[in-house]
Amino acid sequence: MPKKVTKAIFPVAGLGTRFLPATKSVPKEIMTLVDRPLVQYAIDEARAAGIKEFIFVTSRGKGALEDYFDHSPILEQELRKKGKDDLLAILKNTNMDSGEIAYIRQHKALGLGHAVWCARRLIGNEPFAVILPDDVIAAEKPCLQQMVEAYQETGGNMVAAMEVPPEKISSYGVLDVKEDKGSIVSVKGMVEKPPADQAPSNLAVIGRYILSPSILQNLNKMKSGAGGEIQLTDAIAQEINNPDGQGVFGYRFRGQRFDCGSKAGFLQATVSFALSRADLRDDLYRYLQEVVEIDQAAQ
Repeated sequence: MPKKVTKAIFPVAGLGTRFLPATKSVPKEIMTLVDRPLVQYAIDEARAAGIKEFIFVTSRGKGALEDYFDHSPILEQELRKKGKDDLLAILKNTNMDSGEIAYIRQHKALGLGHAVWCARRLIGNEPFAVILPDDVIAAEKPCLQQMVEAYQETGGNMVAAMEVPPEKISSYGVLDVKEDKGSIVSVKGMVEKPPADQAPSNLAVIGRYILSPSILQNLNKMKSGAGGEIQLTDAIAQEINNPDGQGVFGYRFRGQRFDCGSKAGFLQATVSFALSRADLRDDLYRYLQEVVEIDQAAQ
C-alpha cells in the first residue's frame, strides 16, 4: 500500500503578465471566480483529498496571497456582532491553522520543475501532490481526490491527463501511452510541448500531480529543457525507466478543466461557476440569452 499523500506544493511565483494591469498590485492567484479566489478552489480541492500541509512557492510581491490565509479578528468580530453567521462560516473556511501552511521563495523564474525543487526540504522522503491553481477543475468528486484514490492502487507517480485537439497539443506535456486501462494509463514516455505531427498521443498533462520523492532527486540533477526552463515533465519522465521506480501513470479525471491562466479560460470559468450557483443562475442565464438574441438580431 503506497504511503498516504498529505503534503501539496502550490507553485504561485508567476507574475501573471497576461492579466496586467490587474496583476500589477494583485497576485493572479487571488483574482476571483465569482466570489472565491483562484487559490481557494485549489485549497478546497487539496483538503478534500486529505492534504494536511500546504506549501506555497512564491516570489516577491505575493504578500496579499499570504495575508488572504491569515485570520482577520476585527472582521470576524464585526460579523459576529451583526449576527452574520453565514458570512462568518465562509470566512473561517479561508483561514489556515498555524503550522498548516508554509511559504518558500523562488528567487529566479526557472520553470515548474525548479519551483517544485525549491520545496524539497519540506517534502523530505514522502510522496507529495502538486496543484497548479491556474487549472481549475469543476468535478462532482474533486480531481485530486479522484487521483489519490487511484494512486492507492498504482503507487509510483501519477499525472492528471485529458485529451486535447491537435492544434493545442504543442502547449502541453504529452503522454506516450504503454497500456490504456480506461481511467488509468501506464506511460512509456513523456514529451514537453511537441509539434502536433510529432506528438505520441493527444493525451496531455494538466496541473495535478502525485509524485514520489525520487522526482526531487531527479530535479537535483536537471538541466534546462524546453523553453530554457527546468521542466517537471523531464524529471517525471526519468522515472519511467528507473529500475528502482514504480512507474508513471496518467489519470483521466472526471470533470471539466478551465485554463484560468488565460483570459478566455478565466471568463469561461466565471460564467460556468456562476451558472452552477442557485443564487446567480437565473439572472445570469436571462442576461446571456438577451446578449445572444441581440447579437443574432444584429447579424
